[in-house]
Amino acid sequence: MKKHEQTSTTIYDLLVIGGGPSGMMCAGRAAELGARVLLLEKNPVLGKKLSITGGGRCNVTNAEFDVRAFLENFPESKEYLFSPFSKFSSKDTIAFFEHHGLPVKIEDRKRAFPKTESAPDVTRVMEHYVRAAGVTVKTNTAVASLKEDSHGTFLVTTKRGASYRAHAVAVATGGMAAPETGSTGDGFAFLRKLGHTIIRPNPNIVPLTTTSSWVHTLAGTTLPLVGIRFFQNGKIALRRKGKLLFTHFGISGPTVLNASFAVSKLLKQGAVEASLDLFPSDDDAALDAKLIALFEDNKNKVLKNTLSDLIPTALARAILSLPALALGEKKVHSITKEERRLLAHTLKHLTFLITGTLGFDKAVIADGGVELDEVDFKAMESRLHPGLYLLGDVLNINRPSGGFSLQLCWTTGFVAGTHIGKNR
Repeated sequence: MKKHEQTSTTIYDLLVIGGGPSGMMCAGRAAELGARVLLLEKNPVLGKKLSITGGGRCNVTNAEFDVRAFLENFPESKEYLFSPFSKFSSKDTIAFFEHHGLPVKIEDRKRAFPKTESAPDVTRVMEHYVRAAGVTVKTNTAVASLKEDSHGTFLVTTKRGASYRAHAVAVATGGMAAPETGSTGDGFAFLRKLGHTIIRPNPNIVPLTTTSSWVHTLAGTTLPLVGIRFFQNGKIALRRKGKLLFTHFGISGPTVLNASFAVSKLLKQGAVEASLDLFPSDDDAALDAKLIALFEDNKNKVLKNTLSDLIPTALARAILSLPALALGEKKVHSITKEERRLLAHTLKHLTFLITGTLGFDKAVIADGGVELDEVDFKAMESRLHPGLYLLGDVLNINRPSGGFSLQLCWTTGFVAGTHIGKNR
């Protein structure tokens, strides 16, 4: 039997739905400016998804301090985002956490992490910020409905039957990625009923799948630097270079994850073929020279035991077992010039079909959400319903991995919280 909550007679200045990064930032900022704030979170704790992000290390932002350069990572929405990011940038995020006692370090690709390398520490800082500012927090409180009433306020009803009123509401319910953490798109249903256009979400920053069995046999094999081209209708549609991980369902790793949005769009138009260049720093002649030198030093060895000097053993055996080659059991001295050149070509053009992406449960983020033209980004306020604020992943904004998603949350939460706190 469910325990029913008591309905509050208080009219809050702000009610925040969702205790993730954007919700906590918004609630804490508005409260420290004097607003009376209520934060409702359906999970037993605040920041459930935040506490496991970045493999438990939490990539809090990307330390690109030039706002225009930062926003080049949001190619489809950068014109909307300049105003809020000018008010609270990645530099401000780092200053915020260091001010609150959590030093930040910057790693490759300008990714910023807490020096403790602990995502729960980030959640701890944010929860302390919220509670120290005087926010009323209710966990285990799922929202059933959001309505604008005739009194010029918003009415929020929980699944346990309690109702709360507020002059402003911030929807920070997240998107559809990682549903096990509570990101199940609840906010989209509320906002659709209020008349907002919701672009259908798709998994994003997500691994790619293939039916090629030889790829599956390489699960766990990592390539630190590989070139990858995606072909459609015989033409190169996309190029990337970086780290790649083979999995039991296909390919993953930072390079693949950040290409997944573009690849998923291609898949809607037809078949997509991936081609790996295992030696992106060498042209065909340079790679052939490497093979000649390798063969010269290993004339009497079996090829499959020799090629592993250049690439991981599992990958060498998989490639040499491909029907087009089938050279693994041959001794090096019996490899013909044509076979050696075919091997070199294969190492730079290792192809397989991409069949799709994994689902929301394996996605870092999901695209989709509120149509951006329906939002005033100077305040993160709905153009349809003044007093309604839209934060973080509820917005239809695509972005890569590397700290950009969390920065979107910090920025939208801070800007909305500031506007609400100053205009209550």
